[in-house]
Amino acid sequence: MKKLIMIALFVSFIQINAQTKGEDTCPCCTDKHAQFDFWLGNWTVYNTDGKIVGANTITKLYDKCVLKEEWISTGTSKGTSTNYYNKSDKTWNQLWVDNSGYSLELKGKLIENKMILKSELIEGQKGWYYNQISWTPNKDGSVTQLWELFKKDGTLIQESFRGIYKKEK
Repeated sequence: MKKLIMIALFVSFIQINAQTKGEDTCPCCTDKHAQFDFWLGNWTVYNTDGKIVGANTITKLYDKCVLKEEWISTGTSKGTSTNYYNKSDKTWNQLWVDNSGYSLELKGKLIENKMILKSELIEGQKGWYYNQISWTPNKDGSVTQLWELFKKDGTLIQESFRGIYKKEK
């Protein structure tokens, strides 16, 4: 009888352990981790005049926990970003680095179907400012990326980039 109880307990332990492991096999397979998935794909990027300004490939890596961006402009600019959802503070984060040595760290959230990420305040020649980049999925399947600079008080300084991402076929 003791042997039968031990076997039953052992089998129960194995089943519980298997169920728990099954739940942890994809810790980043959540709705929050999928919020930026509209940006996944191979893209040709156009300016507002319809001229091609570059190509961008966005892939999901590491058990769907990281979005990796690989940018190549029609000029000499190349760069990459790592994007991830931080469960602890419930924000999206991006670290961008390009071949000029420029880097940018952004943090933000999906707001009204638009991913909006901002930098910390940066001191420049004309005072304190921050970067804000937003990605908006459009009805035709394209994505608009808008990079703006704002004064500390939220006043727009300039639009640095506006690109229309169109998926390659």
